[in-house]
Amino acid sequence: METDRRSLLGLGALAVAAPGLARAQSTPPGIEVMDLWPGKPPGGEKVTVTEQVILRKPGGDPNDTAYLNITKPWLMMRRPARPNGAAILMIPGGGYIRVAVGKNGGPIDAWIADQGVTAFVMDYRLPADGWAAGPDVSLQDAQRAIRLIRANAGKWGLDPERIAVTGFSAGGHVAARLATQFGRETYAPIDAADKLSTRPNAAGLFYPVVTMTAPYAHGSSLKSLLGAAPTDAQRLAVSAEHGVPADAPPTFIAAAADDKVVAMENSLMMFQALRAQKIASELHVFESGGHGFGLNGPGGVAMPWPALLSAFLKRHGLYA
Repeated sequence: METDRRSLLGLGALAVAAPGLARAQSTPPGIEVMDLWPGKPPGGEKVTVTEQVILRKPGGDPNDTAYLNITKPWLMMRRPARPNGAAILMIPGGGYIRVAVGKNGGPIDAWIADQGVTAFVMDYRLPADGWAAGPDVSLQDAQRAIRLIRANAGKWGLDPERIAVTGFSAGGHVAARLATQFGRETYAPIDAADKLSTRPNAAGLFYPVVTMTAPYAHGSSLKSLLGAAPTDAQRLAVSAEHGVPADAPPTFIAAAADDKVVAMENSLMMFQALRAQKIASELHVFESGGHGFGLNGPGGVAMPWPALLSAFLKRHGLYA
C-alpha cells in the first residue's frame, strides 16, 4: 500500500535530489510520455528555478519520485489492452510544494487501464515558482492536458466526450477547479488544441484540498498558492467550492474521517456546493484510511472506492 500513498501524495520529508533520475528511468511498454506545451510554457519570463526530481526515500524505488520546481510539465499515457474509448486524467498531489509523480505509472493508473480506460497522469507547474499566472498556473496545465487529450482523441481511439478527471489531495484542488472553471480561459491560445473545451465529462476527487478559507484550508497549499498573508477575496477566488457553475460535471468524492492532513470538511464543502447547484454527485467518507490512501488502506486492506467510482462513471456514461 505504501506505493499507492507515495505515488499520489508526496507530503513527506524531501529525500535525495537526483537530477539525472528522470533520464535514467526507462518507459515500460504501453506507456508514452509527452510534453504539455510545444515550447516553453506561458508566463515563464520571471521563472528562475531549476527543475529537480527526487527519490522519496534515499536508496529507494527509482520509480518512487517527486518533481520540484517544474519548468517542463508532461503528460503520461497508459494504453489499455482493450480500450473502450474512455479516458481519465489523473492529477497527483504534493501540497503545491512538489508533484508526487513518476513517468512509469503506478497501481492506480494501471487499475484504470484494466477497466479498458486510457489513463493519463500529468505533471504540473507550481504557483510559488514565479509564473505569471500565479495561483492559476497549475490550472493552466490541467486545461492544456484535457485539451491535448481531446485534440488527439481520433489518433488514440478515444471519444472526446468521455473524458473524466481525477485528483488526489492538492491534485484534487486542481481537478476541482478544472471541473468548475472550464468557462474561464487561463492562457492565450497557442495552437488548434486550445480551441477545444476544457470541461471534463465527470470528476473524481480523493481526499481533496478544496477550500482556502478558514478554518479548513490546507496550510502548505494555501501558502504556496497565495503567500503568507492572502486577503479574503484572494482566498475565495481559489476556493473550489466557491462559484460552482450549474453545468459542472457529475462528481464523485471520497475521503477518510481520520484524515489528519487535509480536513475531511473540504470534501463536505465541495459536496454541499455541488448539491446546491443540483449537480449529480456522490460523497463517500470512510471510517479509516488516513490521507493518501490508494487501492488499499492502512494495513493493506482493500479500499471500496475503486468499485464505487467505476459504478459512478458507468452510471454517467463514461464507459459501459
